[in-house]
Amino acid sequence: MMDFPALLSVLVSNDVKFIVVGGMAATAHGSARLTQDLDVVYKRDRGNMERLAAALAPHSPYLRGAPLGLPFRWDASTIRRGLNFTLTTALGAVDLLGEITGGGGYDDLVSETIHLQLFGVDCLCLNLERLIHVKRAAGRPKDLEAVAELEAILQERRGR
Repeated sequence: MMDFPALLSVLVSNDVKFIVVGGMAATAHGSARLTQDLDVVYKRDRGNMERLAAALAPHSPYLRGAPLGLPFRWDASTIRRGLNFTLTTALGAVDLLGEITGGGGYDDLVSETIHLQLFGVDCLCLNLERLIHVKRAAGRPKDLEAVAELEAILQERRGR
């Protein structure tokens, strides 16, 4: 079961620096598409990776799609050695992205965010223009389908 409010609250209450991207960002901007996970770009500095590891540790993070029983240690060292992690947790699925195609990392994207209340939690979310750009750059069929809807939302906001 996906518990978006709890997952966002855990990250925010542990002072993790992150930006909501992907399907949840699209939904926040008005998309009618449903998403089954939370995609975030996280800041890759030592303190933030330690806070991220501590925030999720109590919620049984495990590599999504990996066979059960595979040795996996969730800690700041693991995060430092990796970049992007697709995890299952007791709160639901989360994709922790050090970088995204067409966007780069946290520091590259933070100036192109807006503050939104998602499920009552104040979060940074990729702005609509940049979200369209990164979804187009990702080039997956599901992202390209979403681009058409997001562009229509953008045109409506601009009054066209």
